[in-house]
Amino acid sequence: MEYNYIKSLHLIFVITWFAGLFYMVRLFVYQIEAQAKEEPARQILSDQFKIMTKRLWYIITWPSMLLAIGFAVWLLVLRPFWITDAWMQVKLGFVVALIIYHIKCHLIFENHQNGVYKYSSNWMRIFNEGATIILFSVVFLVILKNAVDWIYGTLGIIVFAILLMLGFKIYKRIREK
Repeated sequence: MEYNYIKSLHLIFVITWFAGLFYMVRLFVYQIEAQAKEEPARQILSDQFKIMTKRLWYIITWPSMLLAIGFAVWLLVLRPFWITDAWMQVKLGFVVALIIYHIKCHLIFENHQNGVYKYSSNWMRIFNEGATIILFSVVFLVILKNAVDWIYGTLGIIVFAILLMLGFKIYKRIREK
């Protein structure tokens, strides 16, 4: 019974972690685009986005990441045999990629808080798809678990990533018109 409660809490915090990452990068896009506005709109928007990102980052996203990882470790303590399963090892690889993505978001967040904007809004839109690809990968790995299925799932994720990039290019052309 304890396992199901821990698993539920893990899943809740994974969801809120992803929600925070998705929204954070969307706010990065808005912050970058606000820099092209005329004063006083630029300053008003910049100040508001700094407040919004700070609250989202420190009140939702960071705590969600830490709690998701904490409950994941607890689940592995309860079911240590999973660590030897191939699907779990691949999943943990994606989790490491997500943590790296999170840290990269933190560096961008700090730059934006200091008024430094190194990336374009288009770059941020593409960057935002990184979390989407990781989310799809992890969900398919956890649900399928079978070695053959996760191999096909991984290939499916690559195709999905290509389709996302094509969709982004089409959307960009539509926005530019």
